[in-house]
Order: sequence, then C-alpha cells, then structure tokens
Amino acid sequence: MKKSKNKISRRDVLKGAVNAGLAAALLPLSGFSNAEQQRSTLIIAENKKQGTTDWQLTYVKSEELRSKEIEGYCSKMSLRAGESIDIFLNASSQTDVSIDFYRMGYYGGKGGRFMQKLGPFSVQPQVVPPIAEHRLRECDWNKSTSFKIPENWISGVYVGKLSCTAHRYESYIIFIVRDDRKADLMFQTSDTTWQAYNKWPDSRHSLYNSDPPLQPHSARTWSSFNRPFSKYPQVVDQPLSQGSGEFLLWEYPLCYWLEKEGYDVTYCSNIDTHIDAKGLDRVKCFLSIGHDEYWTLQMFENVKNAVARGLNAAFLSGNSLMWVIDLKPEVKMHSAKLNKDAGLAKEVVDQKQVESDAKQNPYRTIFRIGRFGGVSKVEEALGIMGPFERNDWPNENTLIGARTMYPFNGSADWIVTKPEHWIFEGTGMKKGDKIPGLVGWEHHGDPADIPGLEVVAEGETINTTNAKSQYTATVYPGGKGNWVFNAATIYWSFGLSQPPGIIVPYSHFGRSHGVDERVQKITTNFLNRCGIKAAFKK
Repeated sequence: MKKSKNKISRRDVLKGAVNAGLAAALLPLSGFSNAEQQRSTLIIAENKKQGTTDWQLTYVKSEELRSKEIEGYCSKMSLRAGESIDIFLNASSQTDVSIDFYRMGYYGGKGGRFMQKLGPFSVQPQVVPPIAEHRLRECDWNKSTSFKIPENWISGVYVGKLSCTAHRYESYIIFIVRDDRKADLMFQTSDTTWQAYNKWPDSRHSLYNSDPPLQPHSARTWSSFNRPFSKYPQVVDQPLSQGSGEFLLWEYPLCYWLEKEGYDVTYCSNIDTHIDAKGLDRVKCFLSIGHDEYWTLQMFENVKNAVARGLNAAFLSGNSLMWVIDLKPEVKMHSAKLNKDAGLAKEVVDQKQVESDAKQNPYRTIFRIGRFGGVSKVEEALGIMGPFERNDWPNENTLIGARTMYPFNGSADWIVTKPEHWIFEGTGMKKGDKIPGLVGWEHHGDPADIPGLEVVAEGETINTTNAKSQYTATVYPGGKGNWVFNAATIYWSFGLSQPPGIIVPYSHFGRSHGVDERVQKITTNFLNRCGIKAAFKK
C-alpha cells in the first residue's frame, strides 16, 4: 500500500520515538502529520533532559529593593535563536562576573535546565542615571558582553544567574527566546507589567511614582527597560524576583505545569504580541497569565482580531488589560545630555548611533496613555487617574469577558455558579462549591454583553479596608468554534503547580491553598475543548 506523503504510520513514529528516547511519551497518532508529530514532542524531548534546582538564587541582598552588589539588564526582552543580545552589568566594586543561563520548565520537578556558562569577565561600577524628564531612569551603561543565542535553544523563558568573585551575592537577568513555529499554545509573558512595577534604582521610581501633585495612575511618568529589575515591591517578599521581573511570582507555575503535562507550548513577550499580529495565527490558543496589566492598543486589537479569526484565548489572570500604554525607543539623547551636565564620562552624543539604536530596538520605554474602557466616574472621583488626552478606549471586557473594577484589590473564594457547564466536567463540583482563597489579589468583574457568554463562577471580594467588589469568571464562544476563558484571578497558576522556590502570596487577609486538582481539571477541560491535548493526561 502506498504511503501518504502527509501521514505517518504508527510504526514509523514508534521507531522515531525509540530513537529519541520518547516511546513512553507518545500521543494518539491517528491523523497526525509529520509536522504535527514533531511539534507535539518538542517540549517532551526538552524536559527529558537533565534538570537542576541550581537556577535559584541562594544569597540575595536588597537595598531599597535593588541588588547594588551585582545587577544587570539585557538589550532585548525577546529574541530568536541565532540572534545576539547585549548584556549590561554593574557591580559595587570591580570584580569578575560569571553568568549561568537556565531555561525554565519542568525537568523532572527540578524546574530548570542549565544551558551554558558565560565568563568570567571583568565588571566595573557603572553610573546610576540621574532623573530625567518624566522621571525617566534610563541607564546608558557600557556593555559588559554580548551573547549569541545558540541555534538549538528552543523557545522558553531564560534566566541568567549573576555571580562574582568579590562576594557571595547573586541576582538575575531575564529574557524570552521566541520562535516562529506552529504550536498548540502561546505563553505570553507580562514583561510590560514587570517594567511598570520596576522600582529600580530605589523605591521611588516606578510607573506609580510621580512628581507633585502625586498621581500613581497618570501619563506623566515613563519607565525604561534599560535598567535592572528590582525585587518585586508588592504582596509577597520573594527574593527570586531580584532581576527576574514578575515571572517567578505569577507566571512560572503555569510554565512548570504545562511542560510537566507535555503540552506543546511556545513563548513570547508582550512586545511580540504588539509587533507580530500574524504570529498569533500559528497557535491554537493564546495564554495571558497572572498580572498582565499593561497592554498597547495594538496588542488588544491583534489578539481581539485573532479571536475573531478563530484563536482560542485563556486569561488565567486578573487585572489584565487595565492600562493602555505607548511604546517608545530608548531616550539616549536626553540621558546623554544629563550625563554631560552632571560632568560624567559620556559627553558626546552620536546622533546617527542614537537613530540606529532606535530603529533596531524601538520598544524600550513605556508610559500610560489611557484606561481600557475609559476612566469610570467612580475612578475619576478618586483623583488618582489621568488626566489622559482621550477616554474612549475599547473596553477590555469585550476581549477578556470581564474587566478590572474598583476596588481593584481583594481576596475571596472561587465559587461555582454554573456546575453544569462543560468546563467543570469531571471535577465533581456543585453549585456553591468553593476553591478557598483562589481569588486575589486583583480580579475581573463586570461581565461583557457578548452572545453566549456565561458566568461560571462569581463572588464578593473584600480588601484590607473592608471595601467590597465582585469577581466574575466567564466563558464565551469566539464565533469560529473557538472559546475564551477568563479565570478572574491573578492566583490561578498557584492552583496548577508549586515549583521549587515558589512562595504563595498573602494579601488582603487571604491566601491560596496552592495546588488543587479542580483547578488543574478546569484548565485541562478548557484546553481539551480548544482541541489541545496534554501528552501525559489520561
């Protein structure tokens, strides 16, 4: 019998799987093309490799949330294998520095895989930039080293652990390796939100700090990616956030669980979602995770249009898409002028170089330009938002299914309201059943008027001032046989897994209980409905 060019037999796949050491990880093979089978085993094969817990920081020293002893940042948040990244490091005194790179995943429960060591190389103290216009803190440091991403590094979130000879203290740099392959799931990191909350070089410098009059939610303050990530300043005292943004707080447990279960997942940054609308068509489902608060209008439109074309989406998050931001290149002209005024070393501005850098990497500065759905009358009365040039931004609930409502903060149990919905199949949950403490510290409410939208869980949140709000978890059909799920809580990923090093937060007098089989089953049910199967699920 003549073989189809587009199909492979079970015998062929078994032979290939044995050669790769993957026979135990085979998926059902009926109807799988060569490309689909290769796709389905990439993450499985990666996680068969030797893992380690050495990716964790052991000795961390923070002063005003900053790691002054050793710190750094990268020239890009996201890049492809084969591309190069510049790394900028600062130390409190001259020292030799090494960088150990790790890819984050499951790896037999270790949580990360050692990839490569860079260095040692000499690092000198570098200048903390002065405060520029819009309170911008943008480093113009000398490059410490460059690194070309090896061609065999697959898509994922990578941390570089910084260590040096002068002392025992450590911190991270972080970046995403993306690809262009077809995959089942796209895991989007929330790096624009990481930057909005970044308080480097001290506790007075994030997007939430302003010159008088004090307005934590205005358009007047700008934040730059050209600086290290400080230790995260809210909800949980997590030393592993030193240099890693918020990934190891809210997003990593989902990464760990997806790769543990053998899901076919690829990774991207917020910036990728902004610039690569067509890239959304290469996956079956888009994932927003944890604290995904800051989006550009282009990101919103790209994802919303992709859902209209048939993309599934899961917002396993809370407080997502609250703020509309704009993106600009690094502002080297301004910082160079300030360096000159301060009598610092860099006195000459190479205008052509500045323009070239801006073209190469135009997304290094963020600032608010509005509130998705517009500033409400209640929010306006608080006097802490805006003013913004426009207030007619699209409502985020038209994409998510619900939105952030004042008061934004609070904690609650996640309470089932529609147990007959397919998303609860096999959970055994009944109406009124609760998953304790799963809602927090921010959430989504105010469900949209979308045909077919159903509220599957809802309840009341209470914050530390006893102010109350409502959360609503929703599911709606996208119109092309696709689905959109809104879990309505930042804490959803804690119900999926608890990898090494993870600290469950406590906020507004509430906390998640951690891993819960019902959260795992609900997530699996949604992905199954999207036509996405885990290799290791029975």
